Amino acid sequence: MVGPPRYMGQVAAIVALLAAVGALAVFASAALQDLGDVLLALVSVFVVAFSGWFVLTRRSFVRLLGLPGMLLGLGGMIGFVGDHWLDLFVLIGALALFGVAGRYAVRSERSSLHTARRLRRRVQPAGTGVLIINPKSGGGKAKRFNLPEEARKRGIEPLLLGRDDDLKGVATRAVFDGADVLGMAGGDGSQATVASVAMHHEVAHVCVPAGTRNHFALDLGLDRDDVVGALDAFTDGVERRIDLASVNGCLFVNNASLGAYAQVVQADAYRDAKLRTWRRMLPEMFGPGADSIGIQFEGPEAEDWADAALVVVSNNPYQLKRLSGAGTRPRLDTGRLGILATRIRSARDVAALATLGTLGQSRRFRGLVEWSCPEFEVRSDAPIAVGLDGEALSLTPPLRFVSLPGALSVRVPRRAAGLSPAEAAVAMTRRDLAALLRIAAGKAAIPPTP
Repeated sequence: MVGPPRYMGQVAAIVALLAAVGALAVFASAALQDLGDVLLALVSVFVVAFSGWFVLTRRSFVRLLGLPGMLLGLGGMIGFVGDHWLDLFVLIGALALFGVAGRYAVRSERSSLHTARRLRRRVQPAGTGVLIINPKSGGGKAKRFNLPEEARKRGIEPLLLGRDDDLKGVATRAVFDGADVLGMAGGDGSQATVASVAMHHEVAHVCVPAGTRNHFALDLGLDRDDVVGALDAFTDGVERRIDLASVNGCLFVNNASLGAYAQVVQADAYRDAKLRTWRRMLPEMFGPGADSIGIQFEGPEAEDWADAALVVVSNNPYQLKRLSGAGTRPRLDTGRLGILATRIRSARDVAALATLGTLGQSRRFRGLVEWSCPEFEVRSDAPIAVGLDGEALSLTPPLRFVSLPGALSVRVPRRAAGLSPAEAAVAMTRRDLAALLRIAAGKAAIPPTP
């Protein structure tokens, strides 16, 4: 695929740098003129988070004591916006322009020079392509996009899962029947199951984003809204090898969660009433007198952890600025696990985390630690609840997490971007600004550190 002209990236880099300067100027002007208001806005965010956590983790009428704080904090935030709406409008516009133009410049440079292209090779169309379809995934996306018929148009055999079908068994039979490219139209849990079969039988895997969130597709650089277009990987695709990860022999493509999220996912009512289940279980997990999740592990500096509230083990490290945005990975081929662990002891911790997240500085939260390693072990005296690519499991400890470097051969359409949002992202960091300066000057950007 021919990339955009080089000068387009250079123009975009210049626009991004000008927008960054404008954003900094607006923020500096507002801070110098109304430093008190800026500090009040940050305090308001803290108060809302602190009071909201109190409301969520207390029972009965006691939780109503947190409502005045929430209302006071919201009032402060609304007042700040009302007094500085023009500054905020200009700041948001400048940051949006910086993000769009900077991302375009860096994305086009990385795409054309090295990042995804050096690892992708053009392949012949599938000889016997098979697409397994979960008709219930994503609220019925398969039916809305008419995936079976679209597959047949491309010479791909569609296999619709029935209610009692075993997905792993269906995928294995498809390989035994001659499939040389095996696709899955479904959510991330289904992608992991089919990917494990493709890995064991050394056939290529195609991800069709027909699930709800499709995080795996996002990190493969696919357009999650172009469900039908993903089928082109069978007929006009490029191929590369990526890592998988496993815990006690169970493979996953995204992550395994231990702690609060995993415990909520285990609840029978979670699938039908997610918010209600969270509201019911939060007081049990984080309210006064709540027990720890009861797992132990060794941190990055040989520190023993026994009081983590949340642990996420990912197949390659996530980009982390805000916990809510930790859903994309710069690379899928580092051969390492990403580990994120956090301690939450009080409402003050939640408020601090929320405030730092507002500033895009979640890494600075004192109770949060992240690192990467090829293997990781978790111990406990009882079975451990695990959310594995969104699926609820209970595993017998010790849990042994292992990265499987280059385990899976994956195909994506040739015209797909091939870069995850994290890999193409541009932030006001020293490295990204240096890359934009080089692109604006007509030079090649410094390649990202592996």
